[in-house]
Amino acid sequence: MQISEHRLRRDIEANAEFGSVVVESGHGRSVLTGTEADRKAREYFCERLRDAGLAIRVDRVGNIVGRWTPESADPTAKPVAAGSHLDSVPDGGIFDGPLGIYAALESVRAMQDAGVTPTRPIEVVCFTEEEGQRFDGGLLGSAVAAGEMTPETALALEDDSGVTLKSALDEIGFHGEGQLVADEWHAWLELHIEQSERLEEANVPAGIVTTITGLSRCAIEITGEANHAGSTPMRDRSDALTAGSEFVLDLENTARECADSVSATAVATVGKLRVRPNAPNVIPGHIELSLDVRDIEVGSIERIIDGAKESLERIETECDIVTEFERPWNRRPIPMSDRCRNALRAAGEAADINTQELHSGAAHDTMHVAKVTDAGLLFAPSRNGISHNPLEWTDWDDCAASTQVLGGALKRLACE
Repeated sequence: MQISEHRLRRDIEANAEFGSVVVESGHGRSVLTGTEADRKAREYFCERLRDAGLAIRVDRVGNIVGRWTPESADPTAKPVAAGSHLDSVPDGGIFDGPLGIYAALESVRAMQDAGVTPTRPIEVVCFTEEEGQRFDGGLLGSAVAAGEMTPETALALEDDSGVTLKSALDEIGFHGEGQLVADEWHAWLELHIEQSERLEEANVPAGIVTTITGLSRCAIEITGEANHAGSTPMRDRSDALTAGSEFVLDLENTARECADSVSATAVATVGKLRVRPNAPNVIPGHIELSLDVRDIEVGSIERIIDGAKESLERIETECDIVTEFERPWNRRPIPMSDRCRNALRAAGEAADINTQELHSGAAHDTMHVAKVTDAGLLFAPSRNGISHNPLEWTDWDDCAASTQVLGGALKRLACE
């Protein structure tokens, strides 16, 4: 069984033309769910599935499944599935998502070429709205497939213009029937670019993920008093932004201490800030902050969250301000299945391809799927760790090598 780098590259480069954006350097694309670019990407994918003899179905939220059931397979057996997503962030790169889609398809084509006789069907899957750039907060299609969101809830979601997901999928012809159910899979595998530099630095073409990081997303409001910037003495000010700045620095110190002494993989970020009234001659009276805390250990996440709350309590005591803290989003760390990790490791050894175990600091569709069936996540190197950017790049030989590992693992799991 030998992966064709030529076929894999051809499909990824063809997909890159859909929603392509003009950039000074690199290769950029913008593919939001339900847009014309999304329609073209989906239609091309379906053409390639048909070319490989796979039966296609599209569920109610637009998830696409291509199913290969060779004569050797029991059509009633639980299938092994693999895939990723075709949507992108605005001005994103060409590998994030599509590599996983076309690596899964190329794995099937390589098995067909080699005359592999799996005993289970194999499904190649494209999930809807992984990036969450138009509807919801991301990982939508996999959330529905894993039973964490109903199709009705997903289809009713609206974009900033009031267009529902159902309407957008109808517009491009990909509002299908039924519901993809992930717990009906024997196993699931996803290949994704690493979005970090660990594999590149180690000169290893494939990384086997041990755990997908947990993630807590918090919303913080700090209220002081807006007043004139020129006539309000410093001692009489209740500056919400100054208080917020103290909070950000406290958080940075807490996160660094936690990473140094508790868990080296712990991270915390304040990435969004809204200031009101946001005028150059007015003391800020109100700010809203986002807080993103991630780690593969629940304890370190809770330690950073507790530190954030303690900081707000101190600032309230010392400054004339009021704070509010909410934690609307909390996802626990998700370990990958030993069975899938072993299959990936064995596939690397059989192909004489070096692999390395590492954790994922980013969420992927596999995060949802792993809650309902055995799941594995495989990484390919990212040059300079860049992703969500036209400079995102994975060398073609690394794409092929990681796909070889994916395909070998799929073959093993499909022959169980």
